[in-house]
Amino acid sequence: MSTEKEKLNFIEQMIEKDLAEGKNDGRLHTRFPPEPNGYLHIGHAKSICLNFGLAEKYNGLCNLRFDDTNPEKEETEYVESIKEDIKWLGFDWGDREYYASDYFDQLYDYAVKLIKDGKAYIDDQPAELISEQRGTPNEPGKESPYRNRPVEESLEIFEDMKAGKYDEGTHVLRAKIDMTSPVMQMRDPVIYRIKKMAHHRTGDKWCIYPTYDFAHGQSDSIEGITHSLCTLEFAAHRPLYNWFIENLGIFPSEQTEFARLNLGYTIVSKRKLRELVEGGHVDGWDDPRMPTISGIRRRGYTPESIRSFADKIGVAKRNGISDVALLEFSVREDLNKKANRVLGVLDPVKLIITNYPEGQTEELDAVNNPEDESAGKRKIPFSREVYIERGDFMEDPQKKFFRMGPDREVRLKYAYIVKCTGFKKNDAGEIEEIYAEYDPATKSGQDNTGKKVKGTLGWVDANAGIETEVRLYDRLFMTEDLNKIEDDFKNHLNPDSLQVMKNAVAEPSVKDMKPGEQFQFERMGYFIIDKGSTGDKPIINRTVTLRDNWAKQNK
Repeated sequence: MSTEKEKLNFIEQMIEKDLAEGKNDGRLHTRFPPEPNGYLHIGHAKSICLNFGLAEKYNGLCNLRFDDTNPEKEETEYVESIKEDIKWLGFDWGDREYYASDYFDQLYDYAVKLIKDGKAYIDDQPAELISEQRGTPNEPGKESPYRNRPVEESLEIFEDMKAGKYDEGTHVLRAKIDMTSPVMQMRDPVIYRIKKMAHHRTGDKWCIYPTYDFAHGQSDSIEGITHSLCTLEFAAHRPLYNWFIENLGIFPSEQTEFARLNLGYTIVSKRKLRELVEGGHVDGWDDPRMPTISGIRRRGYTPESIRSFADKIGVAKRNGISDVALLEFSVREDLNKKANRVLGVLDPVKLIITNYPEGQTEELDAVNNPEDESAGKRKIPFSREVYIERGDFMEDPQKKFFRMGPDREVRLKYAYIVKCTGFKKNDAGEIEEIYAEYDPATKSGQDNTGKKVKGTLGWVDANAGIETEVRLYDRLFMTEDLNKIEDDFKNHLNPDSLQVMKNAVAEPSVKDMKPGEQFQFERMGYFIIDKGSTGDKPIINRTVTLRDNWAKQNK
């Protein structure tokens, strides 16, 4: 149980009340029930953290159950990716891996019971007509002419449907509830339909499949789920969830709804994400701009940052938009503690220190992580020619520009104070080389001159640095609340969501890094070696900038 000081969300309050009253024999059992028809996204991460997190907090259990009742869209590939994502987030379902397809025989028997009890019937009408007869939220529906079909006839047809004697679309099994109900889901919903296609687990055993509504609550009941936690869009389905449980006389799992995660500048719809992938707007499901868990993992987000973000946004009863800046803050907060610092230059221009001895190279001490003393130090090479960021030099510096310009002094990080003495342009008018002189007495860690400068620049030794390709990822959409748009969501794609820096350079230590290794390019942001990085030119993805530049740019 929680301490008095801890603020509980409404689901935790409900659980603590149930446990205190000894409900369900004082046990808590949740489940995470994805449909394996696509890759999980950040919205699912919230549900994963909630369901598995509650089980951890209250010494309960959490099942992983795949709601695989639609063979048309489901694949083993998605099953495996979902399991990988959950494990990456740090949760374990042990031996409690289940599938709705495990219960197809039991669900079929439940359907037969409803028919025998006069609470389900076979309807021969086309789907369009059945839909039309359901009415509208303001108008009652019309009863099917087959609604009072004899029980024996419905049983016989249902058995023939199972045996494959009918074509798709010719017959469905409907629950007999109330065609005048104000709840549309209660107007004799379809609970079985014919689909003559192989299932990713059961093969060709079945050619009829239960609908989600018919399988979900019963699967919860079969597994003894005490608290079935769903997002708000399933609130309208709760009366039907309860009706099936009551009329079948099975364990009474209880459904409770919470607000889904809607993230600013982000689409969290499997259908729309599929459009982006199939339309070539992104480079696959794990494109680092995608809000899929595999995408944000490839971009460099950590499981700790996602769990921290889920805790920060909390659990609400009403839908809203969560600020993507909070997600970015969460990963900065985590990586600041654990990511080693590295020198890198994304858009290099050569700086020649004209009074530094030609042919000389020295090794300077650099701190790996100022937030972690145990990370120690490393050696970085320094010589007469280095690269600095092109944006760190201005020919005619503005008033608040404290970096390099003519006759200006700056410090090269871990090295010396240098003063710009000139520059050279190419025929296109671009800065090609910058010239400077250094003060040997200003070496970092040994400087007793008392000299102060306002600017400190990152750099990479021109001779020892390695070439890299750096991919600067930004938000995929330009509009914050994509739920309110009326046009095609793809019209709101950010044309600058990916910038590739093909000539970036990094200090030599980057060459030894493995795919998935994370670090901070000093002054630039947090980065990760891409999973596809091979050879001598590493591919590096930017996870996030050091500060939130988006708000400033879009004021």
